[in-house]
Amino acid sequence: MPFLAGALFSALAGYVVLPILRRFKAAQFIREDGPRAHLKKAGTPTMGGVFFIPTAVLIALIWTNFSTAAVAVSALTLAYGAIGWLDDWQVMRRRSNKGISPKMKLMLQVGFAAAFCVWAMATQPTEITSVSLPLGLTLPLGLLFWPLAGFVLVAESNATNLTDGVDGLMGGAGAIALFGLGVLIAPTHPDLMVFCAALSGGCLGFLVHNRNPAKVFMGDTGSLALGGALAAVGILSGNLFGLLIVTLLFFAETLSVILQVGYYKATKGPDGKGKRLFKMAPLHHHFELSGWSELQVVGVFYIISAMLVTIAISTLG
Repeated sequence: MPFLAGALFSALAGYVVLPILRRFKAAQFIREDGPRAHLKKAGTPTMGGVFFIPTAVLIALIWTNFSTAAVAVSALTLAYGAIGWLDDWQVMRRRSNKGISPKMKLMLQVGFAAAFCVWAMATQPTEITSVSLPLGLTLPLGLLFWPLAGFVLVAESNATNLTDGVDGLMGGAGAIALFGLGVLIAPTHPDLMVFCAALSGGCLGFLVHNRNPAKVFMGDTGSLALGGALAAVGILSGNLFGLLIVTLLFFAETLSVILQVGYYKATKGPDGKGKRLFKMAPLHHHFELSGWSELQVVGVFYIISAMLVTIAISTLG
């Protein structure tokens, strides 16, 4: 029911908010070094996260009667969404694809991550500092869990941010990952399961407006919030290993960027130019430039996400 409510009300909210975004000219500015086929998307409204993230969060809070865990992950989700909103707003204001500086964005991400971890350290049971592994094994980390948790919050939000580059990709893959994580933690954390279900439904409702050809993009407002939500749930449920499996696709996208930059620098010649490992990073752009259509990229990535969720549930569920 939270899943269906999230889908329905997020889709309806889109019909209300989309005309407002158009009126305020909240248009996307396409990066000049991206795939040439994406230039036709210039002018499409962005910042779509402003309608489906709060809608899904509100449904989750009402459904869980504002439980402590639901309030905590909701606050972190909205905080990361606010970072994304600030970045999207700067893009609109400057009429370019440059938002807030990467340093400022990272500082805000680290700051909210630290605040969340300090709260969790002070209020949550010590059991969450053990990471669940396959075969019923656990890895007790003690205080080392918290630096890892902070890193996961920042890394996950950046990974989902990089994945959001093709119509419907992050919305659908995010819905699958959240649904899978919700199933994984349902027996032990029903309130967090409700949160995952509502937000998964919210992503599905967003896809009504974001499917190819997209009428709106989620922007950093949505993508940073989704990464923060996934990480926060993984931390409070003690399921960081399960989180890693269900979001492995997002980290593959991040890894492709790291490898691309590293390889370019390592092969840089006297002319100051290096070689590229991929045709373009993140990974979905590589497949686009290899001749895949956007629908093919999205379809294959959905299948991979579903397979990862199946693996996580079968090994850890």
